[in-house]
Amino acid sequence: MRPELFNVDTALLTNRCVVRRFRENEGVAFQKLIYANRDILQDHFPLLVGEISATDDAAEAFLRERIAAWLLQQDYTFGIWSNESTKLIGYIHLFEINWEVPSAEISFFIDRDHQKVGLMTEVLARVVRFGFKQLALEKIYLRALSDNYDCQRLVRRVGFSREGDLRNEFRKPGGMLVDLVRFGFSRETYGE
Repeated sequence: MRPELFNVDTALLTNRCVVRRFRENEGVAFQKLIYANRDILQDHFPLLVGEISATDDAAEAFLRERIAAWLLQQDYTFGIWSNESTKLIGYIHLFEINWEVPSAEISFFIDRDHQKVGLMTEVLARVVRFGFKQLALEKIYLRALSDNYDCQRLVRRVGFSREGDLRNEFRKPGGMLVDLVRFGFSRETYGE
């Protein structure tokens, strides 16, 4: 355990969102978010969609595992809530943390009704800041499907750079192997 991380922020603010650690009994809201977006999430997050859809309690169990992982400093999972509606509209996750570097992978999604209005750009920039400033990460990276151009544009806007292609790295639910593109962001290039 890293005692210097005991008091990291559990809620981050952007202009239009509250990005905070999930709490107990928010599984129903998370399940509704997954269900409402399952058709667009299926190709990108098949394990998550499958796990949350398994039983009525699966979403709550998943979130409680994420809360435990946060407390154990294994990963940091946030829900994204709209300031306007106070509704859960997204998910962002720092995981695969390697404390030796230190580095982490990031993944995220936002509800279809809140896409392409800049919300995810705000949230991603704020969580990157959290990773560099509070967790003292040296690098944050992500892997996106090679045909997910919206994600690629978004991460570039925030400051990530393309690092390479990963051939036949991901199997879609239909069985097809596809390429991923890896993007990275180093603290040394972070402007704040």
